[in-house]
Parts: sequence; C-alpha cells; structure tokens
Amino acid sequence: QNQLALRTGIGATLIPNVMDFENPPEPPDEYTRDVRRDLRIGENELLVLQPTRVVQRKGIEHAIELVARLGRKATLVISHASGDEGYEYQQRIREYAQMLEVDARFVQEIISDERGTTPDGRKIYSLQDIYPYADLVTYPSLSEGFGNAFLEAIYFKRPILVNNYSIYFFDIKPKGFEVIEMDDFITEDTVRITREVLDNPERIREMTEKNYALCLKHYSYRILEV
Repeated sequence: QNQLALRTGIGATLIPNVMDFENPPEPPDEYTRDVRRDLRIGENELLVLQPTRVVQRKGIEHAIELVARLGRKATLVISHASGDEGYEYQQRIREYAQMLEVDARFVQEIISDERGTTPDGRKIYSLQDIYPYADLVTYPSLSEGFGNAFLEAIYFKRPILVNNYSIYFFDIKPKGFEVIEMDDFITEDTVRITREVLDNPERIREMTEKNYALCLKHYSYRILEV
C-alpha cells in the first residue's frame, strides 16, 4: 500500500489475510484422539509444531535449536514436505536435527488438506486436527508474504515463537500480539522465555486469549464487510 502510493500516487485499500475468528474452532473430536499416538509422542513429551513446508526461508533450523536447548523431552513435528523447491534443505534439516539430538518428525504422509486414510490404513489428519495438541508452535521464518501459520496458531490458541521477519515487524507486531520473539537467531533469552511460558498454563491462557481478541479485531471476516 505504501509503495504503491510512493511509486505511482495511487491510493489503495489493504485487504489482509483473515480467518473466521467470529467462530472459534470446535473442540477436538473422536477422530483426533489418536493424534499423539500416531505421531509417536508420549503423554509427558512436548509436541512442538512447525506448520510449514520444508523450505529454507522457513528457518526450521532455529526451531530445531530451540528444542535442543529447552532441555525438555520434546518432538518437533514438521507438517509439510518440501514441494517443488528441492530436497537439499530437507536433508540439511535432518542432519542438523541428528547432530543436535532432536527428534524431528517429517509427517507429511499423514497430514493433508482433508482427513482420509493412507494406502497402508493409517489415519490422515488435517493440519487443523494437529494444532489443538501442540504445546508450542514454531514460526521462525526469515521472510513471508504475510503469515497464515501465525493466524492459525492464534485461532487454535497456541503459544507461538515468531521471528521478526519484515512483514510481521511492520504490519502485525504493532497491533500488540504477545508471542515469544526472536531476531534471526535463538538466544538464551529466547530459551528462557519459552521455558517460562511452557511452565505457566495461566500465562499461556492469558497470552492466547489476548491474541485471539486482537485477531478478532484486526483479522476476522467482519473487517472485510463493506
């Protein structure tokens, strides 16, 4: 919007990404009761969700480092495959996780747009089925067009780690969201704050309720109504 005005003098209405925040998600149903089992995650283990494709700009190595430094039993679940951008980065992520002794699971074969069944009879879940079971969502992207996974994490009221990528810094952060932030790399403060959040369910509730209310105000369907 700013660049269009600066370069051409043309005024524009900015339409942000939105979700149906007027209608909160339904509670997990019977279909999803096996999510943690199917992801091979124990009851006393943290489920850290990286809800993105495996491409370099997603900064997944930072999520791996965070999990390694937390000092907690945890599994990093990476939801989507590399797609058409090659597999060199995915191999790099696998090797980095092994080097840091992080259990990183690439589970694209059982996560899809819709529920279903794999050829060998396993359940296929939607990404929306997984969010409610995540203890933490990681979103350490180096750059994004906007940040759909950010809105999704807030819709499902999950605490989230976010890198200060440009659009987040200029367009999203000023609205007052309460998240765990990083500035291009994981610091001891990042690790400390993450531990404090994970250890305090009341703080998580306050953070996620505040973030949901902000999304209802700024990123809900009703703001598009004329």
